[in-house]
Amino acid sequence: MEILEYLKKDVDISGLSNFKTFAKTMFYYEIHNKQDIDKLSEIYNYSRQNNLQLLLIWWGTNLLFAFDYFNWIVVKNCLQWWDYDYETNILKSYTNERISYIALELYNSWQVLWKRFIWLPWSVWWAVFWNAGCFWLETENNFLSAEVLNMENWKIIELLKDDMMFDYRTSKIKENNNLFIISAKFDLSKLVEKYASDVDNLHFREFKQPKGNTCGSFFKNPSKEMSAWKLIEEVWLKWKKIGWAFFSELHANFLMNDWTATYIDLLELVELAQNKVKNGFNVDLIPEVRIITNK
Repeated sequence: MEILEYLKKDVDISGLSNFKTFAKTMFYYEIHNKQDIDKLSEIYNYSRQNNLQLLLIWWGTNLLFAFDYFNWIVVKNCLQWWDYDYETNILKSYTNERISYIALELYNSWQVLWKRFIWLPWSVWWAVFWNAGCFWLETENNFLSAEVLNMENWKIIELLKDDMMFDYRTSKIKENNNLFIISAKFDLSKLVEKYASDVDNLHFREFKQPKGNTCGSFFKNPSKEMSAWKLIEEVWLKWKKIGWAFFSELHANFLMNDWTATYIDLLELVELAQNKVKNGFNVDLIPEVRIITNK
């Protein structure tokens, strides 16, 4: 097949996941500005014509690459810029901005609403895509709208909060691979929480959160009353190792790679935890981390 000249070939993408397992992709492209988005149309059509899967990713490490070589196309969103209006309390941001950086900058300027998002490994894209949250403050709570490219008809549309169908760690965007989020708006005028929390997240992340090659909490909490970390401890998997993949002794829901683990090691440990928790408590542990396969 004829290859689009601006697609990079055989690119190492190991660093795009914080697990740091080895991974390469057949084709790779980065979007840095709105002009680059125009090429996305060609890439999208090219992927359909050649029966290639198109994977859209962004800054953020909440990915597990379950392959050594990805036989399709990876497009990385690199759009960066944000602005906050202190009179209207409206935040506008391109979707590859780091939400933790925005939260820290606002916190330093006495806008403390997103304090719980400081030090979280998300881009704005990921936060919207997954309705990411921390101690019951979720992205949907302050979401206003998103500028979205529908790659099926190549129209840019605005999706409002009701259009997004947000739920716990999911959204309409997550269920539709043809939607590319360009930018998003948030109203930070008031605190809206799913449940109230007085946790000092900065202290928690400094002293109770594991550091290293991890994507943070691996499994969703089954309910407000039932934590994934507690279930993993109850089935005696805290600090359990397969190869160099292990659950942290500091926080049992943190799946770790001590540099030499393979994605196979990680997935075996994930499956072991799911089976033990299912057998012991009849509870399904569902990954919060996005697992990317060649299938």
